[in-house]
This record gives sequence, structure tokens and C-alpha cells, in this order.
Amino acid sequence: MTTTTGYEAYERAGELLRALSAPIRVAIVTELAEGERCVHELVDKLGAAQPLVSQHLRVLRGAGVVRGARRGREIAYTLVDEHIAHIVADAVSHAREAR
Repeated sequence: MTTTTGYEAYERAGELLRALSAPIRVAIVTELAEGERCVHELVDKLGAAQPLVSQHLRVLRGAGVVRGARRGREIAYTLVDEHIAHIVADAVSHAREAR
């Protein structure tokens, strides 16, 4: 793991927050915080169309938030690390308190 200091850390934090800026991506991360999920499981849980879920997973993968591992004919997605789950959980908790 590489440690980032100075302004580069702020840039990477901004990239992470941009990747998490869509509500469906927050929901995906929340689901993955509970464990590994395949696309069809996320589709069922979130009630979103499969192409939409796949598109948002692609964004999260590109940002280094999730990773996929082939499991037979499917790809199982997991969070890259637990920090992301905590960031999202705190943001959701804060949003609930703000109302």
C-alpha cells in the first residue's frame, strides 16, 4: 500500500468522493459492506436495471472502490477495503440526522 501526502491525498480523496456521488453507488457500497455480491443480487436488492448496476459497478471499479472476482459464470464484487464502507455509512448516518 502506498501512502500519499500533501495535495495528492486531497486529489485522491476528491476522486473517491466523486465516485461515490451517485445515490445508487452509495447503495451498492452499502450492500457490498455486508459481503460479496454478484450483479443479479445487487439488481434484486436495489430494484435497478442490470445495465444500470453494471455501469455503476464499472465506475466504482475504475475508482478502485470495488473489485470483481470470477465465480463460475458470474463476477462477485467486494469492497477493496473497509474504509470505504465506513465513509459511506457515516455519510448516510449524517444525512439521516440532518433531516
